[in-house]
Amino acid sequence: MANQPAIDLKNVHLSLGHGAGRVHILKGIDLKIESGSSVGLVGPSGSGKSTLLMVMAGLERADKGDVTVAGHALQPLSEDALAQFRGRNIGIIFQSFHLIPNMTALENVAVPLELAGDSAAFAKAKRELEAVGLAHRLNHYPSQMSGGEQQRVAVARALVVQPEILIADEPTGNLDETTGKQIIDLMFSAQRDRGMTLVLVTHDLNLSEQCDRVIRVRSGEIEEPSKALQDQLA
Repeated sequence: MANQPAIDLKNVHLSLGHGAGRVHILKGIDLKIESGSSVGLVGPSGSGKSTLLMVMAGLERADKGDVTVAGHALQPLSEDALAQFRGRNIGIIFQSFHLIPNMTALENVAVPLELAGDSAAFAKAKRELEAVGLAHRLNHYPSQMSGGEQQRVAVARALVVQPEILIADEPTGNLDETTGKQIIDLMFSAQRDRGMTLVLVTHDLNLSEQCDRVIRVRSGEIEEPSKALQDQLA
């Protein structure tokens, strides 16, 4: 198990849309991501990087190929089994926060644990919010918080299940530079301290260079950076 990749994709294809409008997004992706590593996915808009992230998270099903995450093959799983697996193993952070507007910060963070039947959901949610610097915002609603605070709640919600893999899709896209840096520092610290695997989609090359490995996605295919660039980033 120790040498098993966190994510292993083999010949993954995915098309989206219907009829004449159907588009081949991912075109034979082969990719291994080592456990405990941080990986930045970069590439132009429309290249397929966010779709690739959604396949890794089990939010999109590949049309063809093998998707293995945290040692589990995702293709055979039913929707219910896939949701349960995701809830136990994967934390997801989106650009637009996706908080439930009529729930407090504490309630938002507790949701995934409540769905899993954890009787200590609120105590654990409180600890995670304290860890991201929001002890004073436990009972505030999203509309009462800044964008940076809302993203901190989203980070706490992703981390509260103690996931093996943390997936983030443009997590600073709606934030100013200073607030965005705080969120990134928070994510990388959590990744290092907890030994998680971090997969990050970003347009920011400076941000991607903080990762152990940078992968470029272009027209639905993988392009690894040159060895010279990898050495430079090491």
